[in-house]
Formats: sequence, C-alpha cells, structure tokens
Amino acid sequence: TMAEELAGRRGRAPEPGPGPGSPVGRVGFEGSPGGSRRVFSPAGEFREFSRRQLRDMERLFRQYDAGKDGFIDLMELKLMMEKLGAPQTHLGLKNMIKEVDEDLDSKLSFREFLLIFRKAAAGELQEDSGLHALARLSEIDVSTEGVKGAKNFFEAKVQAIHDASRFEEEIKAEQEEKKKQAEELKQRKAAFKELQSTFKQ
Repeated sequence: TMAEELAGRRGRAPEPGPGPGSPVGRVGFEGSPGGSRRVFSPAGEFREFSRRQLRDMERLFRQYDAGKDGFIDLMELKLMMEKLGAPQTHLGLKNMIKEVDEDLDSKLSFREFLLIFRKAAAGELQEDSGLHALARLSEIDVSTEGVKGAKNFFEAKVQAIHDASRFEEEIKAEQEEKKKQAEELKQRKAAFKELQSTFKQ
C-alpha cells in the first residue's frame, strides 16, 4: 500500500557521504554555518578540473585525514605540511585554514581543500603563503581549461559543451582501460590453466 511504501522509504538509510575509495562524481554532504547540510558534488562544482585531477586531490585529502572524519584539522594539516617538506608555525597553519574556511569551523572539509587548488590554478595565492606551498608541493597538476577565457554567454556555452564531452571521453577511457585489464587477466588465467594441464600430463 501507499502508506507501507512511504514507511519503507522513510526507513531507508540515508545516502552515505564520500567513503574510502568513493568516486569523485559521487555526491557528498558538507556542513554549512547554519548547521544545515547541503549536497556537494565535486565534479559538478569544480568543473575546471578533470576527473583525474579531482581524484588525485581526493586521494591526497584522504591520505592526511588521519581521523577519517571527513576533515583535515590543524594537527593533521601540521603533519601534512611537515611531510611535504614545508613545516609551518602554529599561526601559519591557522592562517592557511582561515583563507579557505568558508564555514568558520577551523578545519578543512574536502570542498574547502579543493578551493586551495582552485585558488592556485587562478593564481590567487601569494607565493610565500602556506597554501601556495601546499598546492605546489602536492604534485597535483592544477592546469585548467576553465571557462575563465569565455568572453560571452555563447562562448561559455560552447566551453561547457566541450567540458561535458571531455568528461565523457575520460569516463570512456577509464572504461576501456578496465576492459583491457579484465581481458589481460582472463588471458593470464587461461595461460596458467594451460600450463597446469601441461604439468598434469
């Protein structure tokens, strides 16, 4: 019945946020100053970066999110900067967070972490700043083909179509790579079986 269906829907577990190994395109949840939660899709909001770049940034974020709580806090950032070979003072670390901390919770969410690379790509970081050092030393190539150069709406639309097709091409290339790996694995298994049967004779 309708009532049962609604009850079933209500009882359904909420969508999880980005878990370990989550694909970059998956929707995650981000806190906001009002305490409400809003949906955040990295691939949707940070269109200037490719899926590969976003995946690299996500991997880096997870690597330093030692508490696995979806945030990089002051101590985790301190450790990150030491590992990258650019240790910061306590005040320096606080300033790094402050520069991209939109919800003022004194820690970096994944979205705020991505803002560092957006600012780096746009040339908005001071060369002697901790954030500039983080972006430079993380070895993530932030060169972009964003819509920044579009002079008008028409150009922006063409650029958006180009970005969408590039996105599709990347997905296709990923699928092809997986298919190729699966085929190679199949061939290796077949060759191994053949080898086994030779020994059994």
